[in-house]
Amino acid sequence: MKPQIKYIELKTGFNDNGSAWIGLVSFSKSGRTIYFNGKAFQSLAGTGIYANYFDIETGEEYWISGVKKDMTDRHWAGGGKIFVEKRIVEDYLKILNREILSSTLHEIIDNIIIDIPKQRINQLENEIIIEKQFNDDLFFRNPTELTDAEIKFVIDNLIVDEENSRYNKGRRATRKSRILFEEEAEKRGLNKN
Repeated sequence: MKPQIKYIELKTGFNDNGSAWIGLVSFSKSGRTIYFNGKAFQSLAGTGIYANYFDIETGEEYWISGVKKDMTDRHWAGGGKIFVEKRIVEDYLKILNREILSSTLHEIIDNIIIDIPKQRINQLENEIIIEKQFNDDLFFRNPTELTDAEIKFVIDNLIVDEENSRYNKGRRATRKSRILFEEEAEKRGLNKN
């Protein structure tokens, strides 16, 4: 898909008063991921209340939509200036059928990150997919039955569980289980870190 001018507003923690931009967004080949200002967004697929996209890395929710010709992009209950990306001002003015921007509604900025973080996001998405491939039954299986990746996954999760355990009994049980998996990892010569 070709890059498009969109309205982007941060919703998490702000309701209708979050930072807002009008800028040029890019899309992944599938069109499922939107890139803007060094971030990558994916659709909430109708599960959001005030938002329709989320930042893949932070989980923060955003409203992303086409720009409105009447400049009512921000929710009527919201407030604050909308930052307009300097490189698209002329195109945005054509959409609005205007010659100048409203200084009370808009502020032109040129500090937008234009690099698309595809490699970083692809790596993150692959990690998420790999993590989803592993399920809770791994923790109850014999360590010798698991693949190297599964053992690393279980050990990493047991370390976190052990650190976050509130009670000594739970911490001891988690440690005991972790040691069994680490012994198998050591037999295989896996790096435990």
